[in-house]
Amino acid sequence: MPQGRYLPAMAAPTLSYEDLGLIQGEGWLFRGLDLYIGERDRLALIGRNGAGKTTLLKCLADLIDTDEGKRTIVPGTHVVLLEQDPVMDGHATLRDWVMSGADAPEAHEADAIADQLGIDLSRPVETASGGERRRAAIARALAQNPDVLLLDEPTNHLDLGAIEWLEDWLKRFTGAFIVISHDRTFLTRLTRSCLWLDRGQLRRAEIGFGGFEAWTERVYDEEAKAAEKLDAKLKLELHWLQRGVTARRRRNQGRLAKLHEMRAQRAAMLGAAGTAKLALAKDDVRSKTVIDAEAVTRSYGERRIIRDFTLRIQRGDRIGLVGPNGAGKTTLLRLLTGELAPDSGRITIAKTLSGIIIDQQRKLMEPQKRVKDVLANGGDWIDVRGSKKHIKGYLKEFLFDPGLTDAPIGSLSGGERSRLLLAREFAREANLLVLDEPTNDLDLETLDLLQEVIADYEGTVLIVSHDRDFLDRTVTITLGLDGSGRVDVVAGGYEDWVRKRYQDHRPRSPAKAGVQAKSAAAPGPRASPGNKLTYKDQRDYDRLPGEIERLEAEVAADEAALHDADLYARDPNRFARLTERIARNRAEIEAAELRWLDVAEMAEALAR
Repeated sequence: MPQGRYLPAMAAPTLSYEDLGLIQGEGWLFRGLDLYIGERDRLALIGRNGAGKTTLLKCLADLIDTDEGKRTIVPGTHVVLLEQDPVMDGHATLRDWVMSGADAPEAHEADAIADQLGIDLSRPVETASGGERRRAAIARALAQNPDVLLLDEPTNHLDLGAIEWLEDWLKRFTGAFIVISHDRTFLTRLTRSCLWLDRGQLRRAEIGFGGFEAWTERVYDEEAKAAEKLDAKLKLELHWLQRGVTARRRRNQGRLAKLHEMRAQRAAMLGAAGTAKLALAKDDVRSKTVIDAEAVTRSYGERRIIRDFTLRIQRGDRIGLVGPNGAGKTTLLRLLTGELAPDSGRITIAKTLSGIIIDQQRKLMEPQKRVKDVLANGGDWIDVRGSKKHIKGYLKEFLFDPGLTDAPIGSLSGGERSRLLLAREFAREANLLVLDEPTNDLDLETLDLLQEVIADYEGTVLIVSHDRDFLDRTVTITLGLDGSGRVDVVAGGYEDWVRKRYQDHRPRSPAKAGVQAKSAAAPGPRASPGNKLTYKDQRDYDRLPGEIERLEAEVAADEAALHDADLYARDPNRFARLTERIARNRAEIEAAELRWLDVAEMAEALAR
């Protein structure tokens, strides 16, 4: 069977494409692709920026006329595409756009989903934020009652609450879906099979995303052995990317170990959990301080956004800011960078601090400019933090084809533009890097690269992100905001913050918890109706701590098995199964902890 072909076990796929081929520019973007989608398939579509993932989804949605191939669909099957950046121009409000076109959903269904997502569809399109536009697009797509749902970066611009809502909806969805996403946690929780679009070929593996990297490592190893038969020049031209990606992933394992050491050091320097007060005040510590915040408070009108926030940020810290939209992340970021003054308290910023801010707007990416114009002002050499590098060599470091130097920005995919912006900014001299949602539009390989660059960066990094896995791989301290003004300061990443919230809310004893849950009191805003938890809520409240402990024990046992250095060579299938199960169990642990936190907050509200 030719490499990249897949013959399904199913007798009657819902949607299929045979020998799919599409010409783009002067050559084939892909050719000879076979793709089959079953009734309940949960597929992750993975590939580098520019590989054609978005284009492939549009082919499946029958929005692009292909040059070759046959599309087959079961009569009556409704295919819906959630585009990454739908065009809303020409519509006054989000509702006007949601309800436009021949395939507009039922109004009551769109309103119901919009209400659950927390989006006001009467918002004018012109003033709607990226997050509001994304929620409106999700409401329109889901309300159309699809049989096959094609999702292109659905979590972009969403906060954690909206991402978790979408995850829950897709878990209950009875149709099939294909999803493109950079969010590893999202993919791990939801997918059962992987489609890998790579250099014009499409491979399929019946594994969830948790086993994807182990699978691709095996493919790359096989290709490396085959490449030994090629001459040196061909190996250099055809396999530099694969070798670079494989080596990068292995190096990142070492960087993760270093990250855990840094987190342990910062945990020792922080005071009691949640106080955000550094216990050490030695001169050598103070000399490394770049931002010193003490008892900082900031309000807008009567609403207190930040309350009594204290933290000493040191040179080399990687700080992640998490929380729902509107909780105050941007306000805190502006306070820490000196753009905004506190109402009370003080913030001292080192005089030597100079920053680079990479925001979500990507304003520098003018379509008519060439890659070399953006990267090196039209020249062939770029100054990378004090040393000269040829632009072609520097492009390769950021996973670009060196031949793209004269390509117009307008010909690049959204992810490639984001990657080029990162390459440009990381070349500049600075000791503070501010990243606002840096993972939007990036592929998984670029996220590995970004993780590596941040790990090697000698300055301080402030990251606002809703990408849970990226934060777990990158930051040393997490600042968690919940909208009340309180800022949790936790040494570690997103999972460490969730664990801390879980421990803070966890009752001292099951008996006491039961009494509190049944106490008659006025319910809070998230409490169950009446004066006690529902049967399901009470059951989850009692059951989930034991379930979490069981899953954690399974993860520990599987990780111990992976410590066998010879396991991969001896039994690669077991290695893949263990890797996938660990990822799946970690996702289940996170989901269980979040669910328990929700119910615990209900119980607290009822007990007040």
